[in-house]
Amino acid sequence: MVKVVTGGAGYVGTNLVAALRAQHQDVRVADLGEPVTGLRLGAAWMRGDVRDGEYLRRAFDGADLVYHLASVISVAGGLRGRVASVNTVGARAVAEAALSAGVRRLVHCSSVHAYDLAAAAVIDESSPRATGRHLPAYDRSKAVGEAEVYSAVDRGLDAVVLNPTGIIGPVDEAPSRMGAVMLALWRHRLPAMVVGGFDWVDVRDVVAGMQAAAERGRAGQNYILPGHRRSVSELARLAEAFSGIPVTRRVAPSWSASLCAPLGTIATRATGYPLLPTRDGLHALRAFPHVNGTKAARELGYRPRPIEQTVADLYAYFRQTGALAAGRAADTAADTQLPTPSDEPG
Repeated sequence: MVKVVTGGAGYVGTNLVAALRAQHQDVRVADLGEPVTGLRLGAAWMRGDVRDGEYLRRAFDGADLVYHLASVISVAGGLRGRVASVNTVGARAVAEAALSAGVRRLVHCSSVHAYDLAAAAVIDESSPRATGRHLPAYDRSKAVGEAEVYSAVDRGLDAVVLNPTGIIGPVDEAPSRMGAVMLALWRHRLPAMVVGGFDWVDVRDVVAGMQAAAERGRAGQNYILPGHRRSVSELARLAEAFSGIPVTRRVAPSWSASLCAPLGTIATRATGYPLLPTRDGLHALRAFPHVNGTKAARELGYRPRPIEQTVADLYAYFRQTGALAAGRAADTAADTQLPTPSDEPG
């Protein structure tokens, strides 16, 4: 039976398609962008927009399982409505098409950002959702997207929702936003760290969690997929330890980053450059949430690998592919349909 991956040309999608093809699964990618790696591995591609219900019904025809990953990730606001449109209207269209096509199960890859990251001492599946208007547009869009999926669940759709944290690790072709940050560290192009941190999870563990949820997850349930809570400075020290490349030890004070955030937000919207401080990005790092993955461990057998292994493997990957020797152009990454959900924190 066919496995459909929306957003299969993106960061998480590329890794998921590779894992499915390694298991000799029949994979169909539904994405606007060409899944170059997926096609090389033997996946099929149907080009289209996840907000288009008729296109989705064709893409889902004959499929028993749909992984919905397509998303717009943003640390720079709503991007003129594109974040809400793709992440909420797209989620509704995917859920409705899966229900109409009689898909056995939908695995919806949301994000830990669907929760209010600053509302609880520890984030778990019962924590408050990101519904406040003061919260970043991306966070609110992920919460509403989940609500759209659950509306279809109430009408008979078998769906499981996953909430990974900040995704990092190989394979990272574009590179992802966090991949670009790590490359900038290793190239001595990041002048200072910012205060705060996040929970970082290996993309390969997210893929394993999605596959486990497809087979063992309970219908109508959320599962948070965390990794390891580390500050940005701690992540930088790991980057140095496993590469032997000295990285900056400077930490920009919180007030300095806040002053730069409005300009950084405007510049990020205009250029897609991932290394500038923005209001939304600082919100996540300042929340520095503790994340509880007990439910996924208990019900899915989810076990994230050590963050040290992730950083070491990412460095080895960038060396092997020549990314560390590439020019500044590789440090840029525009907002695209994704891990992302979320190739940034969450």
